[in-house]
Amino acid sequence: MIPLTLTEIAAAVHGRLTEADPVARVTAGVEYDSRKLAPGGLFVAFPGEQVDGHDFAAAAIDAGAVAVLGTRPVSGVPMILVDDALAAMAALARAVVDRLPGLTVIGLTGSSGKTSTKDLVGQLLSRLGPTVAPPGTFNTELGHPWTALQVDERTRYLVLEKGARGVGHIRYLCDIVPPKIAVVINVGVAHIGEFGSREAIATAKGELVEALPPDGLAVLNADDPLVRAMAARTGARVVLAGEADDAEVRAEDVHPDERGRHAYTLVTPEGRAAVRLRLSGRHQVGNSLLAAAVARELGMPLAELATALGELTLVSTRRMDVFDRADGVTVIDDSYNANPASMAAALRALAGMGDGRRTIAVLGYMAELGPHERDGHAEVGRLAAELDVDRVLVVGESAAPIHDGATSVANWGGTSVLVTDQAAAVTELRRDTRPGDVILVKGSRYRTWEVADALRVDAPRPGGTTGGELA
Repeated sequence: MIPLTLTEIAAAVHGRLTEADPVARVTAGVEYDSRKLAPGGLFVAFPGEQVDGHDFAAAAIDAGAVAVLGTRPVSGVPMILVDDALAAMAALARAVVDRLPGLTVIGLTGSSGKTSTKDLVGQLLSRLGPTVAPPGTFNTELGHPWTALQVDERTRYLVLEKGARGVGHIRYLCDIVPPKIAVVINVGVAHIGEFGSREAIATAKGELVEALPPDGLAVLNADDPLVRAMAARTGARVVLAGEADDAEVRAEDVHPDERGRHAYTLVTPEGRAAVRLRLSGRHQVGNSLLAAAVARELGMPLAELATALGELTLVSTRRMDVFDRADGVTVIDDSYNANPASMAAALRALAGMGDGRRTIAVLGYMAELGPHERDGHAEVGRLAAELDVDRVLVVGESAAPIHDGATSVANWGGTSVLVTDQAAAVTELRRDTRPGDVILVKGSRYRTWEVADALRVDAPRPGGTTGGELA
């Protein structure tokens, strides 16, 4: 964060100082986890029934924090007192970015692929100047200002995810940190249980382009009709990126290798260049094109851009992380989260990588689908069968419609098994996995990742032993 005195911070958040030196300066980051504080930082204490941050206020000062931003005084602790700590954190983020006129803010949203695309944009822009785009997912009312508060006077680019649980949420996040460039990846059915329809999701996602200034830029997925239509909702310039013929930044001659990594010809108004991605999954072509459109806008020449796209790597964990075991088994760990669109992308990647090899999909529950829950899961199962996945392992009764969908496909030559939990899935894999198999592990955050971790641990070692058991 940029250095600020406690008086300046109190003014920004409409707070008052108690037991604090008004001219003391915060020179490090803002943290709400006292274990991550650096000397010179500011600790934000959130009240709570289970854990109250104010109970850690004194420890935060002992760890080097200059003061604590909280909602009630703590004896002997320098405090900035506010009515609402989350709102105060948002106000501080806005005050900081407003002091940095040379900062370009890039906002991204979409039903799936936000974090992966944010990581790609961050890697490209870091070649152009100091960039803040931390790994992981920080797209909520808390994570958004926390990310913004990582910038300092040297930062040129701030890359922010923007998630939404309803209409108005993205607008709120844009009020905290107004974007100069907006990227909309797709409109799917993630969180449809909260929104009610894809059209409502599109309404919410489009709030990002509505927040752009007239001299801003909207980078829209040319291959998603609902995203394309958002061009009418902004006065900013629009660039389409995708595989459509009219996309300003597009891919031609797309083809995969044996690990699902795609090569293509990048086409822009400046010319054409060959790109070979190191990332697995057909969907990474579209993600990389959106990232390329941003980097091109900010001055990266075509030749450098093509080279940089070929050097992009995974940053955030459990997102199409492909690894090979000593027995020749290939594992696709995409277990961070799941929705019908990301499930479909992962299954297609599995099918592409499984050419001539046996394919196994370990699939878990997808959350927040509301009344679409059963149909959404069943569609995933049907797709797995239609892609000729050899074996579908469905984890947990809540995901049972995946099993029903797979077995409903006539003439499918594969098998589907419903197991009770992650441990049962690991047991089944230990019993049946063969050298050369390709295994996908994917589900919402219901510990499906334990299966992927067990597959890592169980990789054979010399002498025929494995690395251990599932904890």
